[in-house]
Amino acid sequence: MRILTTVAVLGLLVGPPALAAEDWQQQIASGLGKQGSEMPGGVYRVGLPRTDLNVTLDGVAIKPTLALSSWLAFKAMGDEVMVMGDLVLTQEEINPVLTRLEQGGVEITALHNHLLRSAPATMYVHVHGHGDPSKLATTLREALNASKTPFGAETAGITPQAATQASTTASTGQLPDLDTAAIDRTLGRKGKVNGGVYQVSVPRAEAVKDGGMEVPEAMGSAIAINFQPTGQGKVAITGDFVLTADELNPVIKALQSNGIEVTAVHNHMLNDEPRLFFMHFWANDEAPKLAKGLRAALDQVKVAKG
Repeated sequence: MRILTTVAVLGLLVGPPALAAEDWQQQIASGLGKQGSEMPGGVYRVGLPRTDLNVTLDGVAIKPTLALSSWLAFKAMGDEVMVMGDLVLTQEEINPVLTRLEQGGVEITALHNHLLRSAPATMYVHVHGHGDPSKLATTLREALNASKTPFGAETAGITPQAATQASTTASTGQLPDLDTAAIDRTLGRKGKVNGGVYQVSVPRAEAVKDGGMEVPEAMGSAIAINFQPTGQGKVAITGDFVLTADELNPVIKALQSNGIEVTAVHNHMLNDEPRLFFMHFWANDEAPKLAKGLRAALDQVKVAKG
């Protein structure tokens, strides 16, 4: 009979050693060529807004932070890293990017629209993967190199702390054409300004898991509502509601009865618990009216207390 050493027995009991956050985050930054930010829940998130695209919808020039921001969110899992994300692509970019992702072992969990009538049309690819942080980052960078996604200057030498501070600074400020305090009161949530857009995140009441692993808010498990001022007291809204099956049609009814268009219903994950559906929406109207409609929809959903 083989006798295991004390070290081997302990290794079986406790599993592989956890990665040091500073090490794996720097590997991701180096592989992608762009620094991310530390987020709640142990998430390291890299934003990749499609600033190269000039997209209009119903006469509104869409800001990247309203509906055109690719993102990748990473979380340590023992000696590996998990990644989830959403890539904004033009139609001709889709298959070259998907081919490289599949070659590198990154799964595609969804491909769909978020908007209707936008020109040029954009599609959204949701991804999931796990493994060595450097290899994951390299695969993702090579895949996105098949698109025109801008990465900006190399920032691998910047520390995560400095990147977080820069991100926080960019997310503060005011929108003179939008009464954000009134939106906060109506929705019962406080948002933040980011790139000329007011963004509100509303987590669900229950923990969301994918393949048994918890999916924090920063990895896409929360309801996202974005407001972009369009002049004369109006605002364009879009985002996605994260819903269980029984909530889906009550939310559709609440949105449509308040003049808000439902533009897509689909999955983002494959092994989610509970089973969730993501509903995207659009409207361009008076801000108080739309905020009231969004609150009516939120009242149909089991959300965490504000």
